[in-house]
Amino acid sequence: MGRVHGKISLITGGGSGIGRASAITLAREGSSVVITDLNKDTAQETADLINESGGKSRWMQQDTTDEKQWLEVIESLRKNEGGLHILLNNAGVSNGGRLLKDTSLNDWRYVNSANVEGVYLGTKYGIELMEEDGTGGSIINVSSIYGKVGAIGSVAYNASKGAVCVLSKGAALECGKAGNNIRVNTIHPGFIETGMTRERLANDATRKWSLSRTPIGRLGQPEDIANGVLYLASDESSFVTGAELVIDGGFTAI
Repeated sequence: MGRVHGKISLITGGGSGIGRASAITLAREGSSVVITDLNKDTAQETADLINESGGKSRWMQQDTTDEKQWLEVIESLRKNEGGLHILLNNAGVSNGGRLLKDTSLNDWRYVNSANVEGVYLGTKYGIELMEEDGTGGSIINVSSIYGKVGAIGSVAYNASKGAVCVLSKGAALECGKAGNNIRVNTIHPGFIETGMTRERLANDATRKWSLSRTPIGRLGQPEDIANGVLYLASDESSFVTGAELVIDGGFTAI
């Protein structure tokens, strides 16, 4: 029996990186996984990888900033899977390294719409669906080390990921008061080698600096985060809510 056997998972941004690694890990541990991504080709690739290895998965194209699309995804889960037990709000965008003085209002809104509004909608409607069968669930929202500390060239990203962290704490408290057995937590990745970071980390100076700030001596892999997702998704973390799981190789310990 897997650690999330029989549970239904929804992974946003599941077409690559942390989302794909988490989807594969949850499927391996017995969960039926629904993958959504703005890129339908990569979403299908993830679902195919899971199904070809003996797991159970399907995919949908989704823009997580679109409330109508969230309602469509939730209704699809209701009709096809019959509910939801695990939600990983992983979809997001980067700041592009822009300094505050170079960040336009449109830039700011783009980052915060994707990183905050998408998580807000997912958390809101995820709770709604999880409450329907009364068995509870786990919502995991992806923040960042830059949701805990500042960084030059990341002001919009800092703001968005900080918002994800405190939004999640508020949702956790509301779920606790409601007694619905739904837990809400955040994961804070450090420097992880994914498609989003690969170009930046390919720069020798940037890579050297990132390694110098990571006491464990290496950059993270998507599977490092997926293992944390699995813990928060499983019943092993049944007493964990409103928490911040930092997986950064020691970056924020300096």
